[in-house]
Amino acid sequence: MEKLKSIKITLVKSLIGAKKRHRLIIQGMGLRKINRTVFLPDLPSTRGMINKTAYLLKVEE
Repeated sequence: MEKLKSIKITLVKSLIGAKKRHRLIIQGMGLRKINRTVFLPDLPSTRGMINKTAYLLKVEE
């Protein structure tokens, strides 16, 4: 079985003033506070969430 690559995602901007839909996407990724990091699998759905909220995140592969 192939091992999935993971992406390191860090929340770098506050969710205050962000669109409600974007706040929900960020919460769905498991991010709550600024400078918190999560590792998510590199899937098309994850990439879509990152593309929508890229202005709030720092992404490393």
